[in-house]
Amino acid sequence: MSDPSAMQSPPQQISARSARFSASLFNYGNVIAMIPGLLLAPYILWAHPTGTSTVLLFVLMIVPPILWFGASIVVYALARHHPDPQVGHCTQQAAYRFYGMFGLVIPVGTFYGTDWRLWIITGGIVALILIPWSVLELRRIARLPWRDITLNEETHT
Repeated sequence: MSDPSAMQSPPQQISARSARFSASLFNYGNVIAMIPGLLLAPYILWAHPTGTSTVLLFVLMIVPPILWFGASIVVYALARHHPDPQVGHCTQQAAYRFYGMFGLVIPVGTFYGTDWRLWIITGGIVALILIPWSVLELRRIARLPWRDITLNEETHT
């Protein structure tokens, strides 16, 4: 018979750098998803593009946050239960900001109807709030003390 203790897998290492990146990921997604809206909203409002170009610009402004909404669910699920509790906390806070901002847009936008200018202004305001807040959080995460974590079979199950 073989010794059961010899069959245990070696301890798994999670580097401080990996934990810090995992904690930052949701905030990076927030910034990347909102930048097109922040850049395109003023152009759409002041340049008055016509026809197809207006639709294209509007789609470029709306699609990234919608895609990030779907991808963020996966990022949240993976990072929220990270072995380092700081990662889960930072992810949860970034999710509160993102989902809170978009949760506010739905009831407020109900009164906009088809006035696309109000939708664009709202998207710009959301971006003006969410991007700086996420960048400040990224700076805070970079300053937090991170440490390497060793996972053995008992702590991982």
